[in-house]
Amino acid sequence: MTKSFQKLGIRAELVQQLQELGITTPTPIQAEAIPYIQAGHDIIGEAQTGTGKTLAFILPMLECINVNSPEVQGLILTPTRELAIQITSELKKLASVVGARVLAAYGGQDVERQLRKLEGAIHIVVATPGRLLDHLRRGSIHFGKLKMLVLDEADQMLHMGFLPEVQNIVEQTPVRRQTLLFSATMPHQVRQLAQAYMQKPEEVKIPTQQITLTEISQIAVQVTDRSKFKDLCTLIEQQHPYLAVVFCRTKRRASKLNQELQEQGYASDELHGDLSQAKREQVMKKFREAKLQILVATDMAARGLDIEGVTHVFNYDIPADAEYYIHRIGRTGRAGNTGVAITFVTAHDRGSLEAIERGIKMTIPKRQLAESGLRRIEGSATTTARDSRKRNNGADSARSGRNASTGEYGAGRSAKRGQSRDERGSNAGRSGRSSERDYSRSSRSSSPGGREPGRASRGERQDSGRQGRRGTDGRNSGQGNRQGSGRQNPSGGNRGGRGRR
Repeated sequence: MTKSFQKLGIRAELVQQLQELGITTPTPIQAEAIPYIQAGHDIIGEAQTGTGKTLAFILPMLECINVNSPEVQGLILTPTRELAIQITSELKKLASVVGARVLAAYGGQDVERQLRKLEGAIHIVVATPGRLLDHLRRGSIHFGKLKMLVLDEADQMLHMGFLPEVQNIVEQTPVRRQTLLFSATMPHQVRQLAQAYMQKPEEVKIPTQQITLTEISQIAVQVTDRSKFKDLCTLIEQQHPYLAVVFCRTKRRASKLNQELQEQGYASDELHGDLSQAKREQVMKKFREAKLQILVATDMAARGLDIEGVTHVFNYDIPADAEYYIHRIGRTGRAGNTGVAITFVTAHDRGSLEAIERGIKMTIPKRQLAESGLRRIEGSATTTARDSRKRNNGADSARSGRNASTGEYGAGRSAKRGQSRDERGSNAGRSGRSSERDYSRSSRSSSPGGREPGRASRGERQDSGRQGRRGTDGRNSGQGNRQGSGRQNPSGGNRGGRGRR
């Protein structure tokens, strides 16, 4: 039986704040790692993003901070700006409870503003390697009193070539410190890093297979290079994702694909390294608030992103290897929810797919795209995730508020439009297409609409607004709303439910 946060030794005021944030039960990585960290051990934690590992090191760090001392006592090193922003956001929700002050230091920020903040008491620094080294050279940050060092997403820092910078930073911290290393995978170089800078570390491992099989329905769809874009649009129409991340191999391809999606009327935007920091933050804010439905991203930019409500991941370009595959699909199926990961496979991608399957120790089901949905290819393997989800379908539906007749995300959340529950079920049932689909009805994850009780799905909010503007037009009435493409009609009428703007 999982222990409570209080039994793990977390102070009462932090436990109360966690409860106010809706966090009541520790995840496996938290339950296993926190006692070791509280006891002062170094930790090697092997766990994907989405397992709750951020809280696993944030909570013990806040416990050990002496707020009466103005010195930096905790350092969290991350590979990307987005991850630094995300961790800082989580920290600030809890730091005020104990009186700790937090600074995020990453590229793209105003250095002078950071320097002014550092003139006051800063207890915890969350940083990327490049910007932190800049501060160390300036002498604006000192680690003489550092108690705890966290290396988060260590494997990705190595992938991005940050090993020399990480070594430089670690060597400027006290020898008598506690070091926590977290990584989704554990390649040889990460092991070497741990061996060089850690003292008899305890190892905590959350099996990758448990996450990828149980939480995420994985599908490989056969496509051609020429048909890719059309097939992506078709799948978006058929799957009705609440929020989706589409991965491309390069920044140029991500930008081009986003432009094509926008031209087709989709609420999309791009995230990659060529964007300014202000633009990146603006895009992420819109995506978190579900003002965007689709985020087109590269591996580096989306690394470690934890966005509530991502129901689908599309690998538009096949990942380079199993590690990247795991990191990509980990954007969905988080915090106990289910998700769908669809990988496009062309004829020349088959070798890469086989390598990924060997890496994750499973065969990914193969599907062909048909008008009625995804059709199973004869002889292809099935996934245990699908069977598991069928068994738990009733519980998932009850938890998520998913419409039982269609499985649509956000269905049944249109109270503001004045429809009764029966009317909503009847209207949703008229979509027809979702009931014909071979696969997607059973592979849907729980509705992220449950984040805010009574919150309508994005398409319903849009339709509700159109009704208010058009009044007696009749084209957007509840009776006439079809769950279809959501494409805007040039004449002003909305032909669909929620897929596009």
